[in-house]
Amino acid sequence: MTTSNPREIPFNGVRLRFESKKSFDELVSALLADVGKQPLMIDDLPAKFESWESYKAEIESHVGPSGFILFALMNHGAWIRKTGIQKKVLRVIIGNPLLAITMLRHDLTAGLFAPVELILIEEDDDQSSLTYVRPSSLMVVETNEPLLAAAKELDAKLQALAVKVTSTKATGLRGS
Repeated sequence: MTTSNPREIPFNGVRLRFESKKSFDELVSALLADVGKQPLMIDDLPAKFESWESYKAEIESHVGPSGFILFALMNHGAWIRKTGIQKKVLRVIIGNPLLAITMLRHDLTAGLFAPVELILIEEDDDQSSLTYVRPSSLMVVETNEPLLAAAKELDAKLQALAVKVTSTKATGLRGS
């Protein structure tokens, strides 16, 4: 039976914003140092490997310290300047198929939000921000405990990455 009336499934996403004393360029550098400087052409990889194990080994070789791989960069700052908005803005898509499968095996529609997207924004006073939507708030729209558990693990990894790259190191006390 087919229908032209879709089933509506409302949900509430939760946006997280991390403000940073780092300049925009410093924030971008810190993020790319963790996830990789060049996007991985993730769609090209599966055809090169016969088994999950060989594919998994290849993915693991690209994973950064926080568990993510850079998939794409979109420089919104380049085109918004045409409208008079003089800010640097970079949309970053990161993910990890080895993390994604822990959710997709429980609900394939979780793939709407894996990989995850971040937006880095140049703020006033040479500061910056990193914002994303908490993955579990997007993926888990109906009761599904195994999906919720896996998505919460992704939430924690993503938050740890955000804290790591937006934080400035303590300088300690000088002279005594």
